[in-house]
Amino acid sequence: MLYMIMGQAAPESHERRARARPDHLKRLATLQDEGRLVLAGPLPAIDSPDPGPAGYAGGLIIAEFPSLSAATTWAHDDPYVHADVYREIVIKPFVQALP
Repeated sequence: MLYMIMGQAAPESHERRARARPDHLKRLATLQDEGRLVLAGPLPAIDSPDPGPAGYAGGLIIAEFPSLSAATTWAHDDPYVHADVYREIVIKPFVQALP
């Protein structure tokens, strides 16, 4: 089943995010290589594809996991969590209606 994982950025996390980003992207690449990643990307803090110094409010991942428990375990082991980039993570089942 698909799951939505949305991380909400902690205040003042821009530098921690930059340091943890390569390992975060490596984990996402593994999901992609396994054919389980539907989409992933950051949530700009302002209405711009390049928020510059405003940074990011968090990130969104939609991926396939065998269960909510597996998605939760995976999400809480993310480098952004370990680096205190995210202050909160929301994980919900997701049903893709389109496309």
